[in-house]
Amino acid sequence: MLEAVNKQPLLDKQSLMKHLPGAAFLILVIFLIAWLLSATLSWMVDEQRLPLSKLIIQGELHHVKNSDVREALKSLDSIGTFMTHDVDQLQNALLALPWISHVSVRKQWPDTIKVFAVEHQAVAIWNDDQLLNVNGTVFNGKVTELLENKVSLYGPKESSHEVLNVFNEIQRRLKPLSVSLKSVALSDRRAWHMELSNGIRIELGRDARNERVTRFMALYQRIISSSRPIEYIDLRYDTGAAVGWKVIQELEQESINE
Repeated sequence: MLEAVNKQPLLDKQSLMKHLPGAAFLILVIFLIAWLLSATLSWMVDEQRLPLSKLIIQGELHHVKNSDVREALKSLDSIGTFMTHDVDQLQNALLALPWISHVSVRKQWPDTIKVFAVEHQAVAIWNDDQLLNVNGTVFNGKVTELLENKVSLYGPKESSHEVLNVFNEIQRRLKPLSVSLKSVALSDRRAWHMELSNGIRIELGRDARNERVTRFMALYQRIISSSRPIEYIDLRYDTGAAVGWKVIQELEQESINE
């Protein structure tokens, strides 16, 4: 019994010494892997070593310049690296540009940002200092940057969709008359006012808009051939309309003999 007890510690010590090199090697491998991962991660997030330095801009852009996109990205505190940059942050910075409607930002290894941008398609001037796109959404593009003349639309806040829809409807109905709309306005009291491309003002009022447009079209064909120029047509009546004629003033010229 005594011999068995005395030999057991010797066997444990021998076993420990036998496996010690293997355990030490395993610990060394684990430490080396952890160090490599840490060093690699540190390298990939270091903006000095792996900066996003290239920018590719795609899309049919007429009002947004490449320099506008670059300046928007430069306004961020930090763009980051390929591994750390925030795509949502970049997209929000670009969507802040007035003419940008939609934008997609992607990254391309190792140092490139790819931007695909879609501009608003302006169809009207809204309240003199803003613009409307084809969906009736207001955006803050500059009126002076328009490439062609647009109809002027007016209305209270949150009425842009309604005013654009009414413009499109009436514009379509006026095609047989070979005349178009120059402006459409909805007042705070919900009354409709229009101006034709030939300068004639139309008062539709608040009620029975469709019926009054129909009445205007029938009346217009009868009076447009008149030699007297029309200033306005007021249709805010149950039947008929009031027509205002322009006053033509003859200017006298005086000859001054020196």
